[in-house]
Amino acid sequence: MTEVTVSPEFQVVIPEEIREALKIRPGEKLSIFKLGNRIELVPVRPIEEMRGFLRGIDTTFERDPDRL
Repeated sequence: MTEVTVSPEFQVVIPEEIREALKIRPGEKLSIFKLGNRIELVPVRPIEEMRGFLRGIDTTFERDPDRL
């Protein structure tokens, strides 16, 4: 597990291996969430990148009668 230090200005540096694995670039936006006693940073991706990410998903499930 990689550790980071919070600066006096409450800033942290995302380690290089994490930045490269997630393809995070300077100026990119991140959403931040508090889950229990931890913090999660999630890259905000442009909607264009999301196109087709659900390709192949199984949509054969029974719908409620009012949702047909």
